[in-house]
Amino acid sequence: MARAGLTAERVTVAGAELADEVGLDRVTMSQVARRLGVKDASLYAHVRGLEDLRGRIALLAADEKTLRIAEATAGRSGKDALVAFADAWRAYAHAHPGRYTATQTPIRIDPELAARAPGPRRAVELTYGMLHGYGLAEPDLTDAVRLLRSTFHGFVALEAAGGFAHERSPQRSWIRALDALHTLLEHWPAPREGDPS
Repeated sequence: MARAGLTAERVTVAGAELADEVGLDRVTMSQVARRLGVKDASLYAHVRGLEDLRGRIALLAADEKTLRIAEATAGRSGKDALVAFADAWRAYAHAHPGRYTATQTPIRIDPELAARAPGPRRAVELTYGMLHGYGLAEPDLTDAVRLLRSTFHGFVALEAAGGFAHERSPQRSWIRALDALHTLLEHWPAPREGDPS
């Protein structure tokens, strides 16, 4: 019988908090159980195992990150929207490193849970909506989404790993990188002749 008050949501939040403290790859079911003051077996009434828990953490994080981005970009367009979007992404990665890792790691997620989670779907809508403001259409939209994700994730991953040893402030480089992205998005190159879509 499941312990009173223990739910899949509570288990997920406990796992997410632990991931932020020790890293997603170091979270174990035993650690989560200890955090909640229950025996390991009690967790299995709510999550199927560690992979299921990681999937739930990824969905929780996607919802949280998307909400922050939506709030930051509301009513903005063009460069203002791009900067607000990027800053919210980076701030979430700094504040919740374990959860953020879950959003960037290939994890098998229960399709039924994924279908009910608004975060991933809303993230796509927000990103494409912002880029429509630059006048982009497919296949350029997909290419631009991949460029932004690569830039944002690459920057925050290097920053978290201490990869910016130069004396110049990473914040200054971040600002200049966003300036460069804005300029590129405004002057997106025409497709090459014969490029497949």
